[in-house]
Amino acid sequence: MRTTPMVLGPLLCLVLTGCASAVGTAPGPYATDPVCAQVVLATPDELAEDLPRRDTTAQATTAWGTDGAAVVLRCGVEPLGPTTDRCQTVDAADGTSVDWVIVASDPDDEQSSDWTFTTYGRVPAIEVQVPAQIARTHPSSFLDRLGRAAQLTERERGCL
Repeated sequence: MRTTPMVLGPLLCLVLTGCASAVGTAPGPYATDPVCAQVVLATPDELAEDLPRRDTTAQATTAWGTDGAAVVLRCGVEPLGPTTDRCQTVDAADGTSVDWVIVASDPDDEQSSDWTFTTYGRVPAIEVQVPAQIARTHPSSFLDRLGRAAQLTERERGCL
């Protein structure tokens, strides 16, 4: 008996990925920038042992985590202008160096906050959204793992 592609597709999905649901997200306004495709391809397969890559529902995005919570990277978001928000340079062991603007959803309660990290001075800009439950166990320890991908974008300025 011959298996048709229609039957094989769902079976292959079940065997390879367990058919975990995709992480719902929206693309950035500049997600069609060709550099964003390179950025997403250069991201790691996992950010930590308990944060494996997940599928997403939008172009120029990727995610890591579980069905309960996921870190979401969106390339092609609006580049930031000058800001008074905290800007931090993250240097990685591989020599990459990327400036990130760091914003808590609730500055008065950082322990319970979701966090947004946005590249500063890079075009196209990259945004990384980290839910509170992941931030509590992985504060920003994985940003250095995203440096290689983020450095594919053009650096126009940096943190002061």
